[in-house]
Amino acid sequence: MDAAHKITILSALAFGIPMQLDKAHVEGISQLDALDIKYAEQLGYRIKLLGITRRRQLDGKAGVELRVHPTLIPARRLIANVEGAMNAVLVQGDAVGATLYYGKGAGAEPTASAVIADLVDVTRMHTADPEHRVPHLAFQPGAVEDTPVLPLAEVETSYYLRLRVEDKPGVLADITRILADQQISIDAMIQREPAEGESQTDIIMLTHITREGNVDAAVVKIEALSVVKKKVIRLRMEELG
Repeated sequence: MDAAHKITILSALAFGIPMQLDKAHVEGISQLDALDIKYAEQLGYRIKLLGITRRRQLDGKAGVELRVHPTLIPARRLIANVEGAMNAVLVQGDAVGATLYYGKGAGAEPTASAVIADLVDVTRMHTADPEHRVPHLAFQPGAVEDTPVLPLAEVETSYYLRLRVEDKPGVLADITRILADQQISIDAMIQREPAEGESQTDIIMLTHITREGNVDAAVVKIEALSVVKKKVIRLRMEELG
């Protein structure tokens, strides 16, 4: 929720929209499995809890993605190597490109410093000429837009999928057919050799960018297959290029 509060404020500042925490999609890390962390590393990714907001066009109209969840990021990205109490904010600008802001995000002194800075700003604004005050959310009230926050089903990103299946002919064909029917394209795939004496194995798939709603529909159909033995593990991915 801490990340959700922060990304909601940043979204309002970036896009000139009201703060709408209630419309943010929020997932924590409690469902993460060590196995998926290992597979992600083998594929060249690290898993980080990210708050993501992005403005994009949907059916000719503007919309804003607002979400917090564990995310696979290429290990070569700087933000993938933020550790411990450090925080980073990656901003993609139209003209400047990608910029990264990095520093301490926890601890007594960093928190106190931020609170004091806010109090100083409030005092400065209170004593300034009203015509020269920085407006709420840094936008003049008449310039705040009503651009909607998109429902999760309309989010577009890539996905990591892990499936526990029977090791038998035709399984992969059934799964890829379902994905193709939902316009989901596979970017990479690993099929693990089953352990000695076992009849089940893991299939790990990375998809190209697609809609969350399409993945939802595909997962329901895949889990209905008799050869799929556990719920599909799904994690979102961001290239952040």
